[in-house]
Amino acid sequence: MKLPRAATVLVDFTRLLRAHGFPLAHEQVVMFLGAVRLLGPKSIESIRHAAHATLAPPADRHAEFDALFHVFFFEEAAVASAAKSLPEEDTAVKDRGGQRQEPPEIEGANRSGKAATVQEILGIRQFDAAPDDQAIGRLEKEGPDALPRRLGFRKIPDKKGDALDLRRSMRRVVEHDGDIIRLMRGKRKSLQRPVVLLIDISGSMKAHTADYLRYAHALTQMADKVESFAFGTRLTRITRALKHRDPARALESAAAVVDDWDGGTRIGPALSAFMANPRYGSLLRGAVVLVLSDGLERGDPAPMREAVARIARRAWYLAWLTPLAADPRFRPETRALKDILKFLDQLGNGGSLSSLVDHTLRIGSPS
Repeated sequence: MKLPRAATVLVDFTRLLRAHGFPLAHEQVVMFLGAVRLLGPKSIESIRHAAHATLAPPADRHAEFDALFHVFFFEEAAVASAAKSLPEEDTAVKDRGGQRQEPPEIEGANRSGKAATVQEILGIRQFDAAPDDQAIGRLEKEGPDALPRRLGFRKIPDKKGDALDLRRSMRRVVEHDGDIIRLMRGKRKSLQRPVVLLIDISGSMKAHTADYLRYAHALTQMADKVESFAFGTRLTRITRALKHRDPARALESAAAVVDDWDGGTRIGPALSAFMANPRYGSLLRGAVVLVLSDGLERGDPAPMREAVARIARRAWYLAWLTPLAADPRFRPETRALKDILKFLDQLGNGGSLSSLVDHTLRIGSPS
């Protein structure tokens, strides 16, 4: 589906930002277009405000962001040709209204699922229906009690509660015309901590992707609040797809949402795009965060290190589960993995469905 000319100009601006190292998730671009439409826009300044609010440039790069905005929108004729020449791999906006195009056959594509690459290969994925697994059954049975919990802010009535419930006590006083009948007691409700899953679906993880999605689906059905994201060369939220109760339908929906199955891997930029979205970042507060990835970042390790550090500061618990750790002799060898060790609560085994469930059931246990 062809975009309106006005929308094409705005999308070209986001491409220019990506070309200069600003991590943007495709949902941020959609939010940007929606904000501009909502604002009118009345002036070029309203477009700039919409860009700051939705594209969320880091505070230390505001000046650079504004400079690029000024160059693009005030010197559009000079920049238009440059925007069109940007490589297609920098465009992470998915047009949900158009028909799916079959990806071109790329020579040397990574089909083995063993070697990490930064090359973007757009493709689709089909998952075979799997029989019920004992590990999934164990997660469904033991998970609700095993997942870590926190105290909520609201109180629930409890005659043996450890504190007065002033709100309900005052309500009873009003109901009885000022007579104090009995003070109400309450306690803070215990809530499951939210879970955030970041799942590597690149070519080097191909052998494990199906198990990871089945695990994410089972966890979504069992836990109170789970948010799931897939990343390879792009970042895609798959939470809604995994809410289908039927596992086969859930995996089919996830396969239709994600574009970059079994392609290259850009872990650092993907995690940076996650943190650049304020709505995504807010999901991390007090959450259990599990990154399911081999951690084989072949590019500059700095973006991955900085993104993991930011995630760790917000999360209650952060674990990186890699299939490489299934080997007892495994030791982190890449610079990126070594750099993030100090931010992790655990670098664990993500080599099988059973190991993922084992780790999940131990998170809330006292160490």
